[in-house]
Amino acid sequence: MSHSISNIRRHPLVFCLCAFIGLAAISPTAFAADKKGQEISRTIAKEITAAQKAMQANQWSEALKNLEAAETKSPLTTYDKKTIAEFKGICYVRLNNLKGAQSSYEAALATGGYSADELPKTYRLLFQLAATNKQDAKAIEYGKQASEAGSATDDDLLIMSQLYYQQKDCKNSAVWGDKAIAAFKKAGQPPKEVLYQLKLQCASDANDTPAMKAALYDLIRLTNKSSYWNNLIRLERQDERDDHNTLMIYRIMYDTSSMNADTDYIEMAQLLGDAGLPGEAAAVLDKAMSTGQIKDEHKERTTRLMNALKTRADADKKGLPALDAEATKNAAGQLDVKLGEVYFGAGDYQNTVTAINRGLGKGQVKDLDQGYVYLGRAQVALKNNAEAKKAFEKLKTVPNYSQRVLKLWELYSDKLGS
Repeated sequence: MSHSISNIRRHPLVFCLCAFIGLAAISPTAFAADKKGQEISRTIAKEITAAQKAMQANQWSEALKNLEAAETKSPLTTYDKKTIAEFKGICYVRLNNLKGAQSSYEAALATGGYSADELPKTYRLLFQLAATNKQDAKAIEYGKQASEAGSATDDDLLIMSQLYYQQKDCKNSAVWGDKAIAAFKKAGQPPKEVLYQLKLQCASDANDTPAMKAALYDLIRLTNKSSYWNNLIRLERQDERDDHNTLMIYRIMYDTSSMNADTDYIEMAQLLGDAGLPGEAAAVLDKAMSTGQIKDEHKERTTRLMNALKTRADADKKGLPALDAEATKNAAGQLDVKLGEVYFGAGDYQNTVTAINRGLGKGQVKDLDQGYVYLGRAQVALKNNAEAKKAFEKLKTVPNYSQRVLKLWELYSDKLGS
């Protein structure tokens, strides 16, 4: 089994830069004075005014020429240097020269002219620019500063997790990933899928199976994708040695549409046949064959198995009226549950529900888990998800039930619609 994740990509960053630095608000006097009364010196007033006019006209290259001319003037105050650098940063962003923009804002930061109130957004802007420019080490440092200053968003925290992952630092990737997940949840938003993908990939790289399972559980809760179900179920199944539990795990794989290997269909059908459920076994194989899942080298064997199962299933179907009558008269509920399983294999889900509920009501059912599982599955087939959830919830009351299997059914139940 391959645990590699192919769709982990660098989170998009550039989309927020222009809005962040407020280009739309530029006016001829936009930087003539700040709120503390600092002013552009007369030394560069002409060049700055010309640059502002060019920027308003979207003449970014012309604005840069005026700013470069301003840089040659002397003497320049700290505020002059900071303003020139900031204006250059804006121009470079508009010209899609993000490396130039980063250098300009770093120059502005180096002037020491930013107030305590201005620094948080400057750190965040430099974080975004450095990350976009794939200067990961610098981006991480700016990201730390933005986070400490309180200006980092949930998306920024996500990017920090990615940056650490790209540095092969899974420990810190997880730390920042958890911060991002908490931030998304605090904002009332679902966390981004990539956060759990990073956790999954790091766990896979470390061959940490418990951590892989934890990440897959989170990914399924978030997305309910069949690919994640497939990976999780394969991990859970590989250590299972009990046929009863293995079959339960296969039922979950089948019901989540995450079964994609013909050998899984074949093994599930064989286990169902061994459990005395040839109707359901034939239905499983029929789905595999009708959807082209069976490989050429397995077709002959599968056809033989299918023919044998159909013969037994037809006999079971013909005997349903007699079995129903016998189960109805029986004081114990075990036979009713068995009857329900046969009805399920025949595709008669309403009678499945009737028979199993009757049996559970009588009591004396040896395989309670079978009763609750088939009752729940039948209710799902009837689109009665609320009743299905009630049935699956009862699995918690089954003595000595496999915690591995229980946890999978609980996850499946949680993802059912209301």
